[in-house]
Amino acid sequence: MRVIGLMSGTSYDAIDAAAAELRLAGDSVVLKPLGMMSQAYDDELRETLAAALPPGATSAAEMCRLDTRIGQAFAAAAVRADRELCDGRAELVASHGQTVYHWAASGQVHGTLQLGQPAWIAEATGLPVVADFRPRDIAAGGQGAPLVSLVDLLWLRGRPGTPVALNLGGIANLTAPDGTAFDTGPGCALIDAAARGFSGGRLAYDVDGALAARGEVHQVLLDRLLAEPYYALPAPRTTGKELFHVGYLREALAGLGTLSAEDVVATLTLLTARTVADAVRAQGATEVIASGGGTRNPVLMRELGRLLPGVALRTSDELGLPSAAKEAYAFAVLGFLTVHGLPGTAPASTGARNARVLGSLTPGRDGFRLPPPARERPVRLVLE
Repeated sequence: MRVIGLMSGTSYDAIDAAAAELRLAGDSVVLKPLGMMSQAYDDELRETLAAALPPGATSAAEMCRLDTRIGQAFAAAAVRADRELCDGRAELVASHGQTVYHWAASGQVHGTLQLGQPAWIAEATGLPVVADFRPRDIAAGGQGAPLVSLVDLLWLRGRPGTPVALNLGGIANLTAPDGTAFDTGPGCALIDAAARGFSGGRLAYDVDGALAARGEVHQVLLDRLLAEPYYALPAPRTTGKELFHVGYLREALAGLGTLSAEDVVATLTLLTARTVADAVRAQGATEVIASGGGTRNPVLMRELGRLLPGVALRTSDELGLPSAAKEAYAFAVLGFLTVHGLPGTAPASTGARNARVLGSLTPGRDGFRLPPPARERPVRLVLE
């Protein structure tokens, strides 16, 4: 089955599309990557989305407009991916959508909201769409994140030592071989907020870690940030820009006088490296396989390597999955599992009572032609 996975993360800069040929073979899911592409949000949509995210205020009318416009943007990306990556022969779209709110309080998640109405994708492509992956896990008592943990567990099974999968997106998360999975804290979220704020919107992120490389760590600011109670919560735990946003950074900077952009970004980069490294060490990891936009920040990756001596640090590209689109590939796999009637969660990773089949289905032009339910639950992911 040819599946297109669509994903826009907490950095909300672009829609990533990854196409894969997927099949079941005994106890394995076999994935053949067909390629990836990225389609940036237009400036107006990105600015409207940014204004609606915490700590900004919004309205039902604005949410409706965003749901439609994001759905149309995802639809355009799916059409392009089908044409350019699948020769017009895709059979299914799996869309994560755009997270705008993850309702977490006192260590429990009560709800989540991803925008990007899947009907627009189905209408534009003619294909059935699996979307709304997270709510079912939350309804079953889980955190609804990190959902890619199941794919990580299947993919890393059998590797020697104790490999840990790490995603360095706006929020960083990891998955350990025993199923432990959680958001470690901010990946690039606070770094991006600082780069955007200090540049007046000219920079969306710290390009090539240039700001951090020129700065010096401000120890008082770092100590304030490391005192965040979230880091002491037990796994599974999840967070988002509901906590780690520009207002959070402003509060941390209060009373510290005038700090340079370079020093603030250098401090935030070390914050991410420290909190990730602490989480990795707690798992006894011998290997970290990283993906996400943060892997393109050489200062962040260098700091991670320095804080994790003796731990092999590599990117998912080295194992055959492009780090820029690993999450999009993961959701392609989750959508594939859904239409085969297979669970898409690992309860040890999300804290759910049981594994659940995820998502809602939107019919394509010809309705639903679902494959027969799978007889065997896969235990590994094999790349072809």
